[in-house]
Amino acid sequence: MRAVEALGGSAKASEIRDHIIENLDNADRMLVVTRPNRPDSPVLLERISWGRSYAKLIGALESPSRGLYLLTALGKELLALPEEEAKQRAIELDREYRRTRNASRPSTGPAVHEADADPALDTDDVDLDDAGEVEGSDWVQVLLSRLHRLSPTGFEEFVLFLLRQYGLELRRVGGSGDEGIDGIGIAPLSPVLSSRVAVQVKRYNPDGKPIGREVVALFQRDAQAKGAERAILVTLGRFTEGARKAATTFTPTVDLIDGTRLAELIRDEEIGVRMAPKVDESWFDRFD
Repeated sequence: MRAVEALGGSAKASEIRDHIIENLDNADRMLVVTRPNRPDSPVLLERISWGRSYAKLIGALESPSRGLYLLTALGKELLALPEEEAKQRAIELDREYRRTRNASRPSTGPAVHEADADPALDTDDVDLDDAGEVEGSDWVQVLLSRLHRLSPTGFEEFVLFLLRQYGLELRRVGGSGDEGIDGIGIAPLSPVLSSRVAVQVKRYNPDGKPIGREVVALFQRDAQAKGAERAILVTLGRFTEGARKAATTFTPTVDLIDGTRLAELIRDEEIGVRMAPKVDESWFDRFD
């Protein structure tokens, strides 16, 4: 609720997640904690999703469309209370929700203890939020985790390969004099027009803190020194709003490719990813 309030009273699931991680002490250390049976899924991200789910279920948040959340009058009321009082009130509202739900359930089996009656986990965090797509998107997490296990050099080579698939003509650069540039070359804009482009690749943890404006500004300076008219910054992670603003406010303009967008580009070229149709057999039960 605090995150949504800080973001202006409404926010997407990804924005809530990023805000919490960016402002949470020791977030980097927390993000490495996983469950034995889910080594690629940080417990912290799961807890953020649970928190958002409960806030919605008790009426403190509402979701007018998938992945978008609004702070309700109740949410504002809770945030105006002293912290301990707000926590206690939220607990009471949660218990009330559980009692109401259990009372409305048909008695078809053993009673469920309140502590075990968790609602379904809100899965908006695994959407391709900016694209508005929902395609069984666990594949995105699997893909980004696999790419993160590549060596820094291997990941750079893969990204340059991918960009070449999209028509860029690139030469890899590196070493002590590369000035933060991993690739330099030409991006065709039309059959008669092209632009000199610089590429930087950051193999950051997909669940780590977002890249800030400082990184983007430094890259712009280095790209300009190389004579680039445009630039591309690729990461497995995410970008802050400040980074996105800097990318278009100063020159050269930087196209930011975060983990979600990178996964889309890989999927569209079918590089190591095969998207197969999946039949939801239970959907047809309504016609039985």
